[in-house]
Amino acid sequence: MAQDLIAQARAWLAEDPDAETRDELARIIEAGDTAELGARFAGTLQFGTAGLRGELGAGPMRMNRVVVVRAAAGLAAYLKAQGHAGGLVVIGYDARHKSADFARDTAAVMTGAGLRAALLPRPLPTPVLAFAIRHLGAVAGVEVTASHNPPRDNGYKVYLGDGSQIVPPADAGIAAEIEAVGSIHHLPRPESGWETLGDEVLEAYLERTDAVLSPHSPRTARVVHTALHGVGKDVVLAAWERAGFPAPVLVDEQAEPDPDFPTVAFPNPEEPGAMDLAFAKAREVGPDLVVANDPDADRCAVAVPDDTADGGWRMLRGDEVGALLGAHLVHKGVSAKDANSTFATSIVSSSLLGRIAAAAGLGYEETLTGFKWISRAEGLRYGYEEALGYCVDPDGVRDKDGITAALLVAELASELKAQGRTLTDLLDDLAVAHGLHATDQLSVRVEDLDVIAEAMRRLREKPPAALAGLRVVSAEDLSKGTESLPPTDGLRYHLEGEYDARVIVRPSGTEPKLKCYLEVVVPVGGPSELSAARARAAEVLAAVKRDLAEAAGI
Repeated sequence: MAQDLIAQARAWLAEDPDAETRDELARIIEAGDTAELGARFAGTLQFGTAGLRGELGAGPMRMNRVVVVRAAAGLAAYLKAQGHAGGLVVIGYDARHKSADFARDTAAVMTGAGLRAALLPRPLPTPVLAFAIRHLGAVAGVEVTASHNPPRDNGYKVYLGDGSQIVPPADAGIAAEIEAVGSIHHLPRPESGWETLGDEVLEAYLERTDAVLSPHSPRTARVVHTALHGVGKDVVLAAWERAGFPAPVLVDEQAEPDPDFPTVAFPNPEEPGAMDLAFAKAREVGPDLVVANDPDADRCAVAVPDDTADGGWRMLRGDEVGALLGAHLVHKGVSAKDANSTFATSIVSSSLLGRIAAAAGLGYEETLTGFKWISRAEGLRYGYEEALGYCVDPDGVRDKDGITAALLVAELASELKAQGRTLTDLLDDLAVAHGLHATDQLSVRVEDLDVIAEAMRRLREKPPAALAGLRVVSAEDLSKGTESLPPTDGLRYHLEGEYDARVIVRPSGTEPKLKCYLEVVVPVGGPSELSAARARAAEVLAAVKRDLAEAAGI
């Protein structure tokens, strides 16, 4: 076994074009660390609907140049088999370790395969790449990013010509072509021949950002912005200047790209501590909002002043921002008469958007998790997901876009400010109109993926009869699919009793986590009942979380 591992590692060394990972692997071989070799050569990173994502390092179970070259070659073969020989592939990348190398390798492979390749001019937000695909008429796009994952990770996200991320069966088709690549020695990889784009694509994207705002809306909201060491800052500043908002106050320590993300444990605004510096800046300058983008700026987090919160600021949940933006678009005049008037969200997000859409006479669709599904809702006008993702301009960017979403939130805050009101006031209005839709999440990060598999097995074999005293009236195994959803590894429970509630349980598609999404709907008779309703909702959610953890054995 040890000799087999060493032989595999030496074969890998022979084709690895990266001196850094060659040296790393050579040290492991020399040390005779068969446990580490076993981890790196236990299989290959699987290409799926999230593309590739994993820890940087040598070996087929890590993200590195060999894995990326094979992925690019498989994608090129798939595109040619689909009749796109000679088509344009646009490639973007963030500022993580190796991102620029992976992007250039992709351009070289595409060029060598007879496709045309165009690189974005520098590290830019993922939404710019998603926009460029449609804007340039490309047959596909690649974004090298691991989004909000830890610094040790990188990833490879693939879009097809409609500007949406891949879904089955395209993912399986690409994976099969990658599997057929074999050694990369025979792949033509010229050192030139692709195009490096100028700023014209970014300028065209910025022109689209103007379109999400009403022509004469107020632009007075003052914002503190953090890029969380990612690539969002310059594009946010440019968009804000074009729109005429006051220039954002930057969290200087996090404003510039830094692949080590030195001020945060995880570069994700949802993670504890990630927003501490932004809140400190907010206490210093007193803005109307705090806005954070994740490192590739496709997500947007929003915080509001709150005297009851620790530190005086409260992060809004993604579901709250999703509802606010939906209500704002209705107020701006989205109508069922429009060619595209469907609101969409995923099954793990709050059902409140459905109530807002129904009250406005708009179409509504629930999809599987991820914008690869949300973006494909028929007649999409607006889509969001609880994990801080919002698509407010699907004709321009058919994916989540943290920059246009932030602009729309700032517009809404400005309009409310002119009325002497706040985003919190509008959330209260929505609760009175549609019921208080309170959400929470039970998220368990694991070292051993078998823990997740065991929890899913337990719940499938013995689903709970009740949670928090609410009867489970339906327990759906989503792996079998439903009338409206294709199969996915997940479970959905609907609960009834004193209140209606819903629970979704699923393994994360991008991180080693088991994620459980909880919602309870508490009727509200008027503003005076809001405080009691929120307290009761918190009690019910805490009880659901406790009972679900016990049922899952986590």
